[in-house]
Amino acid sequence: MPKVSLIVPVYNVEKYLEKCLNSLVNQTLEDIEIIVVNDGTKDNSQKIIDKYTKKYPKKVKGYIKENGGVSSARNYGLKYASGEYIAFVDSDDYVELDMYEKMYNKAISENFDIVACDLFYVYDDKKVEAFSNLNNDIFTQEEIKQSMINIYPSAWNKIYKKDLFKHKIYFKDRVWFEDVEFLYRLISKVNSIGVVHEKFYNYVQRAGAITKTFDDRIFHYIDNWNGILDYYKKNKIYDEYKLELEYCYVRYLYATFIKSASNFTDKKLYEEAVNKAIENVKTNFPNYRKNKYFYKSLKGLYLLTFNKLYSKILYRVGK
Repeated sequence: MPKVSLIVPVYNVEKYLEKCLNSLVNQTLEDIEIIVVNDGTKDNSQKIIDKYTKKYPKKVKGYIKENGGVSSARNYGLKYASGEYIAFVDSDDYVELDMYEKMYNKAISENFDIVACDLFYVYDDKKVEAFSNLNNDIFTQEEIKQSMINIYPSAWNKIYKKDLFKHKIYFKDRVWFEDVEFLYRLISKVNSIGVVHEKFYNYVQRAGAITKTFDDRIFHYIDNWNGILDYYKKNKIYDEYKLELEYCYVRYLYATFIKSASNFTDKKLYEEAVNKAIENVKTNFPNYRKNKYFYKSLKGLYLLTFNKLYSKILYRVGK
């Protein structure tokens, strides 16, 4: 059994793929498997995958499937993953060579369910540091609930104990911002989180990436968060997590979602986004201003006072 299975979805990334795979096959942790999923790519990425499966037959496994999006490719890779821990790597990114050795050692040191690390945003001319936003290792349910408030919500700066996937929590197909939707459901099954305060993951910022694209698919933010609420209610754990869900829901709709929507050139579409955000918050959390979490940070105070006037100012500043 490999110590870590690395799942790499591939779609039209021939310019970046070799750097990504080089950073994986040269990991200081040798006992790994690299599961590369060709998600119906239309460029020459498969030729690159073939080169690595041929050169590293015991380490790199290649699979081809019809295009279904990054969630579909990750879920597909999970079917073939046999490692003690699972990791996800986007094929236009790359990692430091000691990432998985240090994260695996941290994981087994106290049998953590998840281990998270810090990262860099990589631009053409610079690297900007970013953080997991977890200060210490987490061992109690109360600490895990509190971590939901600030945790960096990506799939790829973490490793996950394979046993977590017995709960059948996978990535939601054909949506944007699938990492958030996945993580906030999975965290309800987590008992411990380890933290490594090193910047192992290099998150490449490229013009064609989803995070740099703005169209009406950003409304998936709202759909995803309504789905998260439904998940907690269906599993009868909503009341236990209500304060944290309430804060996160308002935060993502009034901050992250609105910030993304401010990139719309069509002002009417932006106003529609603002109206939908306000409508959904009022429907799901009409009394959110009583929540203690909003009074602990400047961002929380902004969320308390967000209104349509603020949204107009944000749009003008963004332009």
